[in-house]
Amino acid sequence: MVQAASVSAYTAARQRAAFIDRSSERGRILVSGRDRASFLHGLLTNDITAIGAGQGCYAAYLTAQGRMITDALVYELGDVILMTVGADVTDTMMTRLDRSIFTEDVQLENASSRLGQVAILGPEAAAIVAAAVQSVSSDQLRAMAEHANVRMDWSGAPAIITRITDAGIAGFDVFVDAARASAFTSLLERQNVPMLDRGTADVIRIEAGVPLFHQDMDEETIPLEAGIEGRAISFTKGCYVGQEVIVRVLHRGHGRVARKLVGMRVDGTAPPARGAPIRSNDREVGRVTSAAVSPSLAAPIALGYVHRDFVEPGARLTIDAAPAIVTALPFV
Repeated sequence: MVQAASVSAYTAARQRAAFIDRSSERGRILVSGRDRASFLHGLLTNDITAIGAGQGCYAAYLTAQGRMITDALVYELGDVILMTVGADVTDTMMTRLDRSIFTEDVQLENASSRLGQVAILGPEAAAIVAAAVQSVSSDQLRAMAEHANVRMDWSGAPAIITRITDAGIAGFDVFVDAARASAFTSLLERQNVPMLDRGTADVIRIEAGVPLFHQDMDEETIPLEAGIEGRAISFTKGCYVGQEVIVRVLHRGHGRVARKLVGMRVDGTAPPARGAPIRSNDREVGRVTSAAVSPSLAAPIALGYVHRDFVEPGARLTIDAAPAIVTALPFV
């Protein structure tokens, strides 16, 4: 999908703040019970038992063949774990997790319809969130590490704030009662915080080089191909589903995979279409997965998988006959 940005919303996100209502695009799963951490630890690629209350991590859930089922953000809230995944894989995740429970003390809840999720992004996000919720200071929010979380009350009801970077600009996800999500976004609008439309939000994500599941990654993707292993995989934890494949590629294959996700800056004024072939001379070496015109660079940019011989920054390729050059991520 080719994305275009709203200049005013884009500028607000880069210079001050903007918000995205992510309630419909993300799914929210609550995992409770005394065995919740060890249960997820055996399924996900990151070290879930290492995260304490108020902490979190990014992880992937793999098949035994090392292919992705989804990626996920995992937050230990103290008495329950909150996982957020793409809305289109939430039911699949619930089914797979449920089938993996045997004797463990673990309970699952699909809380997607009960909890709303609003992201506030930008350099002034901490001050804006603090003013909106009034129960957490801006200094406390600024001090939060990536994936950290805090529980608090908003307008007499429980709410959660998490530190995020997956939207492309650092900010916060605020989880509130779904019935009151619109009241929360109205509060942001009264602070003159604009809403990011889907297209502008995706431009920002592409500029940051953040791959999106079912856009830049899918059920055929090995995490090493998407370049998420540094954030999503613990190389010191015990066994997890799909670990043998990851270890085999890293140790026997020295980390080399047949293809890798790269960023490309493209000549011209129009971004290429998703799925457009990427070529080196007459040889097809890959396909585009995401593309946009970057307002910051005033040029088309793209993410796509290319053969491992063409992954180094500076590699020259063509997309729809337009010259393209592999560029280190993030673009901006």
